[in-house]
Amino acid sequence: MSSISIGISIGDINGIGPEVIIKALGINAAAKKHKLIVYGSVKVLIYHKNALTEENIHFHTIQSPEEAQTGRINVINCWNDNINVTLGKPSEISGQCAMKALEQAVTDLKANKIQALVTAPVNKKAMQMGGFKHIGHTEYITSEFKTRDSLMLMVSDALRIGVVTNHLPISEVAAAVTKERVFRKILIMAETLRVDFGIQKPTIAVLGLNPHAGDEGAIGPEDEKIIRPAIEEAKTKGVLAFGPYPADGFFGSGQYNKFDGILAMYHDQGLVPFKTLSFGAGVNYTAGISAVRTSPDHGTAYDIAGKGEADESSLIRALYLAAEIVQFRNEYIDMYANSLERRKQKSLIDEFGEEKEDDAAIPED
Repeated sequence: MSSISIGISIGDINGIGPEVIIKALGINAAAKKHKLIVYGSVKVLIYHKNALTEENIHFHTIQSPEEAQTGRINVINCWNDNINVTLGKPSEISGQCAMKALEQAVTDLKANKIQALVTAPVNKKAMQMGGFKHIGHTEYITSEFKTRDSLMLMVSDALRIGVVTNHLPISEVAAAVTKERVFRKILIMAETLRVDFGIQKPTIAVLGLNPHAGDEGAIGPEDEKIIRPAIEEAKTKGVLAFGPYPADGFFGSGQYNKFDGILAMYHDQGLVPFKTLSFGAGVNYTAGISAVRTSPDHGTAYDIAGKGEADESSLIRALYLAAEIVQFRNEYIDMYANSLERRKQKSLIDEFGEEKEDDAAIPED
């Protein structure tokens, strides 16, 4: 794999984001191979570094991603003021800093100055205090890339779980689960498994909304009138989608091991089993947009901020997954380009009456 430029937004400066970034980039082999660029503040990173026992960590200040070097912790200062870090507490300042870092990183991502973005965790209350107008990272990035819809996809070695509704109050979930939305999310998952994960014919399990997936309508009509028709429509598009499955039995019986992807209806239905089975080893990926964005599967962990206790494993996995998806996409583009070239050659062969080639090896558009 060739060197890839990956941006990392610093997240909430009062949480564990800066600490896990320092730990991950200080010991991670990816830092030696790829150009890793932290969007934030050298001063804030030095503050958090002082809580760590590892002293052989140095920061390389740069003005733009083009100046980044492999094997170094490259930092773009998104603000120059001295900032008060108040560990373990959401604040207007921490929200504003997280927002500045995210906005600059996304600007460079949109300009193709970086090939992927890893976002360290933020606190939603702090972001709102700082003036952030979106619910979270996923919604902001989806909006910035002018995408109609995206899919929050939790990824580990054993699981890939997406959700139909993201950060939505449970009282609003049922109304948000429409046939069109479920159908779109199934298609996004099928496409991302094929393009971003290299699975040619992915199988997808769709969970029901109600207990026992509605018991054929006895416990709510949504599973039979909304979710099942969405699955059947996806099948007409060639997607190998199945369900709806009762969520409790699906995970309790180990049935999740039989599928390449799982689509849950709401946040906790998908993330509770995911974090139970994969906590610390999972990554949050925003599927369905033209950019590559990942993040660790944990939050700001205010209770241990500044204590040197934070585990950097999930951030490291987020870095590796971002690089892998960029590579998968490049390979898919090359394969697609080759298929177009083959089609052109085929048309010329047909024009001169020669024998046609077999279409079986040509990837679908």
